[in-house]
Amino acid sequence: MKNDQEQDQKQDEFAEDAKAQEDKRRPSLFKRLFGRKAEAPVPESPDSEIGSPSSEIAPISEVAATSEVPATPETETTVEIASTAEALATAAIEATAKIEEAAASSAPPSTPATPEAPSAAPVEAPGTPPPVKKSWWTRLTQGLSRSSHSIGSSLVEIFTKRKLDGATLDDLEDMLIRADLGVAAALRIRDEVAKGRHDKDVDVETVKTILATEVERVLAPVAKPLDIDAAHKPFVILVVGVNGSGKTTTIGKLAAKFNRDGKKLLLVAGDTFRAAAIEQLRIWGEKLNAPVISREAGGDAAGLAFDAIKAARENGTDVLIMDTAGRLQNKTELMAELEKIIRVMKKLDPEAPHAVLLVLDATVGQNAMSQVEIFGRVAGVTGLVMTKLDGTARGGILVAVAEKYKLPIHFIGVGETADDLQPFAAGDFARAIAGIDT
Repeated sequence: MKNDQEQDQKQDEFAEDAKAQEDKRRPSLFKRLFGRKAEAPVPESPDSEIGSPSSEIAPISEVAATSEVPATPETETTVEIASTAEALATAAIEATAKIEEAAASSAPPSTPATPEAPSAAPVEAPGTPPPVKKSWWTRLTQGLSRSSHSIGSSLVEIFTKRKLDGATLDDLEDMLIRADLGVAAALRIRDEVAKGRHDKDVDVETVKTILATEVERVLAPVAKPLDIDAAHKPFVILVVGVNGSGKTTTIGKLAAKFNRDGKKLLLVAGDTFRAAAIEQLRIWGEKLNAPVISREAGGDAAGLAFDAIKAARENGTDVLIMDTAGRLQNKTELMAELEKIIRVMKKLDPEAPHAVLLVLDATVGQNAMSQVEIFGRVAGVTGLVMTKLDGTARGGILVAVAEKYKLPIHFIGVGETADDLQPFAAGDFARAIAGIDT
């Protein structure tokens, strides 16, 4: 019995020694998973097609099990490592699934998605006043702000900390000429400022008042409204000017004004050289519910004028407004075409056109003088419309034109909207350009 026990004890000790030796021979689990000894490559099968589109990657354990590799300690270790890695991955997936299942069971029941309601327009609170519409005076002062600021800052520079003397008056005169008010107006303002003030301090506001008074004196005789004579039906208005002066836009704004006055309109797209002008006039016609007569681009403008007057008579039109192609005043062949349009109109009505409006762009400065000269001679201009006064610091050109040609000024424009074109008022213009707020 005792021998048996001693034999069993020796066998146990032998087994423990063998196990210890095996543990020393085998790496730890971490090293088996990630260490160098765990990186023993699995030999590829000669028949494998690596990178083949139809190939599928088999699990690691399957590769290790199916590969015909001699059973060595290294390959046994590799298979064991692969099996352990796959088991760990499977356990992680199962644990994640259980966590998601538990979270789903504890979450409140989902409600069906509802379509997003369209955003409603902002609703004004009760009692909120409507937007205040700008007065014409506000529009005018803002539109002429570049001109008035230029003149006002120059006056401050000239008269601050200086006694009135010849040099001061020379600076004043030069500044007024640069502002395009014209030599005659500049001399009169100089003389008025000099009266009784020599070698004295001169207040800038006093000079502004003198400036506004002189500008109004020049402009008041030519500030005349455009009267539509009901005896002429249709009353034919021909709009002329150079390229880019704003003729077509001005026609649209005038049409809006006459439309508010209850006039029956006919618009004529006589700028046959520019397809965009034809389309622009059509848009104005649609907006105002006014008919528009046009021809294809490049068509005969004189023939179009003839057809338009006939149609206006048949339809009982009150006002016919005809656009014309922009033309430089020094291009004789284009000016001759304008003369032809007028001759054709007179065949139907010897007094037509009843008004010839020259649209002047204020930004061109002194070039406006020659435009008035030549268009007046060729087309018989009866009145002026000055546009784009908001785009220049040289709005004084209107004073120089009025001083020399004495033509009626019917409208001025200081912006893009229809309300930014208004009948010309000399006093308002004079105070605005001088920078006088009231």
